[in-house]
Amino acid sequence: MLKNHRGELYLLLGALTFSVNGIFSTVVLEHMSAFRLAQIRAISAALLLLAFALIKRRDLLKFTRKEIPLLVAYGVVGFALVNVGYFLGIERKLPLGLVLILEFTAPIWVVLWIKYVRKGFVAREMWLAIGLALIGLVLVAKVWEGFTFDLLGTAGALGSAFALTAYFLMGEKVLKNRPPLSATILGISIAGTFWAFVLPLWDFPTDVFTTQMDIHGYLAGHYFPGWALLLWVIVMGTIVPYIFVITGLSLLSASKSSVIGMLEPVLASAFAWIWLSQSWDVVQLIGAVIVLVGIYLADRSKSAAS
Repeated sequence: MLKNHRGELYLLLGALTFSVNGIFSTVVLEHMSAFRLAQIRAISAALLLLAFALIKRRDLLKFTRKEIPLLVAYGVVGFALVNVGYFLGIERKLPLGLVLILEFTAPIWVVLWIKYVRKGFVAREMWLAIGLALIGLVLVAKVWEGFTFDLLGTAGALGSAFALTAYFLMGEKVLKNRPPLSATILGISIAGTFWAFVLPLWDFPTDVFTTQMDIHGYLAGHYFPGWALLLWVIVMGTIVPYIFVITGLSLLSASKSSVIGMLEPVLASAFAWIWLSQSWDVVQLIGAVIVLVGIYLADRSKSAAS
């Protein structure tokens, strides 16, 4: 049974690790800009993955000249820009739930692209699944409470949605010619190269490594050095979840993968509430159930999305 749902399991694990990372990223963003966090996240993850590949699996780094345009677009848009839009929304003090909801409108754009650009078949269940999942996310996040509008933050979150759309659609093409680990290494390496050129490394705020940070919640009042939280963001918040998600995408279609990815906002909200010693109310519980129903319908749909 589990063997038949490996794709779903990998995507679940990716959503789980990404959502936990949201707590640590929020803390780090109190001490550095969204752009700099995206930069160090991509460059550091790239260096670690490249070191592994050079020592153990050099075959993972091979690519043809014909693949270069797609790989560059995949790395810059799917890895670099999707992260900065997400971080920018948080940095501008938009509620985390709202940032994630805006980002995870991506399944709508994925299905619209498949339907009207690729001229592919999309089952009616997929439209219903996306609608239910979005309604559920709105209820989970309760965006009507404490809503604050920020143009730059909203633009960043929506930009992240379009970048995430490209990530899933281009990811399908990239994975036709290489294994998930190779796609992850090349994608993150290209993103790291992009950030190295965009932001001068010699101006990086190195004091963040020794800054003592309070991660709030259950450990409020306990301080951790910036390098420790950054290490978590790089390894458990970047390398590990990306490998999970790309592996899941290699086994499922872009449309199904993007909808299952909507588990991330639900899990992120759940972890935020737990960490802050709060609990969900009836509205949020109903929203979570609706999201799960939507994901179930998407997973069993027969959309020819590839």
